[in-house]
Amino acid sequence: MTTHCIDITLRPDPEFSPAHLLNALHAQLHLALVQLGTSDVGVSFPGFILRGEHSHLGTTLRLHGAASALQRLQALSWLRGMRDHVKTSEAAPVPVHTQHRVVRRVQAKSSPERSRRRLMRRLEIDEAQALQRIPDQGRRLALPYLRLQSASKGQVFRLFIEHGPLLDTPSPGSFGTYGLSTQATIPWF
Repeated sequence: MTTHCIDITLRPDPEFSPAHLLNALHAQLHLALVQLGTSDVGVSFPGFILRGEHSHLGTTLRLHGAASALQRLQALSWLRGMRDHVKTSEAAPVPVHTQHRVVRRVQAKSSPERSRRRLMRRLEIDEAQALQRIPDQGRRLALPYLRLQSASKGQVFRLFIEHGPLLDTPSPGSFGTYGLSTQATIPWF
């Protein structure tokens, strides 16, 4: 149950853009959630803005969870190396009358090349035939994203984040190691 929250707000820094700092902050959070092996801490970005190509997540990462879950996370000192770049609030109870929303990852089929390679293997067709069936038009998402690096493959990828519609009642569920969920809601205030 997400009864408490902690706000981690980026400090202005002339050397690093807010997006760069937010990417680094979330990467460290991901590693801490993996280390904890927990599914009871969610995230939201209260300053997110949806404006097509100019969408962004803002400058605050909000952690949601039970007070005990947030304490376990903070005990890891996962903010090591980021302390000069962020201001962290104490864990505080969520305001009583709040709405709720799901904050989830959205994945686009943005690589027509990969789809064509699969099609060529599956149907044993050549590249020209695959290109006719799957043209060079990847789906573009107009959602804000984090730019992260895969620990297993070292590849940089975009983690697109969608803040779902506002709901009057919370929905239970678990959160993944990015603090996102397809069914669990976080309080929105």
